[in-house]
Amino acid sequence: MNLFNEAKTLVSENIRDYGMYIALFVIILTFSIMTDGLFMSSRNISNLLDSAGYIAVLAVGMTLVIVIRHIDLSVGYAAGFLGAIAAILLTQAGVSVFLTIPIILILGVMVGLLNGVLVAKIGIPSFVATLAGMLIFRGALLQVTEKTGTIIIQDDTFNAIGNGYIPSLLQVSGLHLLSILVGIAGILFYIYSEFSNRKNKIKYEFEVVSKGIFVLKLVFVSAIIAYITWILAGYNGFSWTVIIMLLVVILYHFLTTKTVLGRHIYAVGSNPEAAHLSGMNVKKITYIVFGSMGMLAALSGILFTARLQSATTTAGTLFELDAIAAAYVGGVSSAGGVGKVTGAIIGAIVMASLTNGMNLLGVGISYQYMIRGGVLAGAVIFDVMTRKKR
Repeated sequence: MNLFNEAKTLVSENIRDYGMYIALFVIILTFSIMTDGLFMSSRNISNLLDSAGYIAVLAVGMTLVIVIRHIDLSVGYAAGFLGAIAAILLTQAGVSVFLTIPIILILGVMVGLLNGVLVAKIGIPSFVATLAGMLIFRGALLQVTEKTGTIIIQDDTFNAIGNGYIPSLLQVSGLHLLSILVGIAGILFYIYSEFSNRKNKIKYEFEVVSKGIFVLKLVFVSAIIAYITWILAGYNGFSWTVIIMLLVVILYHFLTTKTVLGRHIYAVGSNPEAAHLSGMNVKKITYIVFGSMGMLAALSGILFTARLQSATTTAGTLFELDAIAAAYVGGVSSAGGVGKVTGAIIGAIVMASLTNGMNLLGVGISYQYMIRGGVLAGAVIFDVMTRKKR
């Protein structure tokens, strides 16, 4: 009973961190019941994660932009435009896929840095600067696709990024062996990182949860990873989209929690003036965050274009709003200084789960937009209310 009370207290005191997981669990449970288990089928979960991939990547970058008290409205059409440039390089210029991808990522960084210069150096509000960028990239996308309307990509290697799966190596009782090994590695990595964090906190005399709660958390999260791995391994295994998404999360989680740069990003978001007086280069941090956002927009464009196996005139439409919604649902604060990249991924999966579940139930598109808008409004209200209690 004491363990239950401690868990209840832990959740209530850290509701911002755990709220999104509770919401995701409720959504999954609800749609699983309403669709007679179809929602949790291997094929559907695989498609859901793949469809969330390009938005999840954007949401990671958007989280950091919002953390430093800015916004980037240009990322949607920037992703669409850069995806179209990738298609042109592959189909018309004959550039290798292994050269095309780094070129597009570098272009993305340059786009992001341009936004950073407009915001940090010239002093244009990020909303206005990136709104201008959105319009420019919308026009640029129409310009490069106006002759054909759609640029079909025949490169199997590039298309595999959005539609392919990691090799199975061997089938074990109908399950993909390599996917199982990836899941086991993920569980071991998670357990190691949790033990390492707990050890460091104890070393520096920080408060930690009891051993019972700690073990319960390890078992619960490990069981979720194992279950998702088992579901995906029963279909085609982990897709390359999911692997890329996981690598982005791991890299940015390490960057934001284990490095000086990460601490500076949150310090700037919490109080830019205090950060400046403390000797931090606020402009440099702004350049880095917007440059990172541009690179992730390029990666999102690559994932989306590879998934469609083509570049279209409508690519990138509303991507920026989906990314912002995912970031807020994932727990980022509108006041800046608060937000986790892991939360952004959960937020993206929550929004994708809502869309996927409503599609399975045959809910009309008009109601879908209203429900998603209500969820976003609820997330912001939740953010405001939890900040008032502090």
